[in-house]
Formats: sequence, C-alpha cells, structure tokens
Amino acid sequence: MVYAIVRAGGHQEKVSVGDIITVNRMKAAAGDTVELAAVLHVDGDTVTHDADKLAQVKVSAEVVDELRGPKIVIQKYKNKTGYKKRQGHRQDLTRLKITDIK
Repeated sequence: MVYAIVRAGGHQEKVSVGDIITVNRMKAAAGDTVELAAVLHVDGDTVTHDADKLAQVKVSAEVVDELRGPKIVIQKYKNKTGYKKRQGHRQDLTRLKITDIK
C-alpha cells in the first residue's frame, strides 16, 4: 500500500492515488494540475521521513472544482447591556483528486 501525508491548504492530509480531498482555496482553476509537498511517504514497509528523500517525492493532484464550505454562525452576547452581534462565514474550498505519487 502506497500513501503519503501531504501539506495542503494549511492542513496535513493522508492521501493515496484516487483519493478526493477538500482543502482551503488554492490559486488554480478546475482541470489544472498541482504539486503537493510530502511530509511522510509510505511504500509498503518502507517509511520515508527524511527531508532530503522527501524532496524527491512528488504528489500530483488535479483540481476538480471550487466550492464553499458550510455556513458557520458566530454569535456574541453580553448580558444586561443590550449588546448582541451575529455574523456568518463560509470558507472557500478547493476539491482535489490525487493522480500520482512517485
């Protein structure tokens, strides 16, 4: 079994070929190919975590589409002062399909 731990969009994800992951927005259009930085590479019984050897590991992914995450509601309230504030947020996301680990 071949898989890698990659750094993508401020998070680390465990990926193998064919996986579809969702990361923070990347500056790439749908159909583009992006390279992800590997933090750990596992190929059967061989585990690679040395920085020099990881520089040779390439994890390629194809941008499937861009989407927005679920709505997060932020509410602030202070008792007896009449202060209340409501705010919403939706994170911009990018969906990637892992095409190759070499």
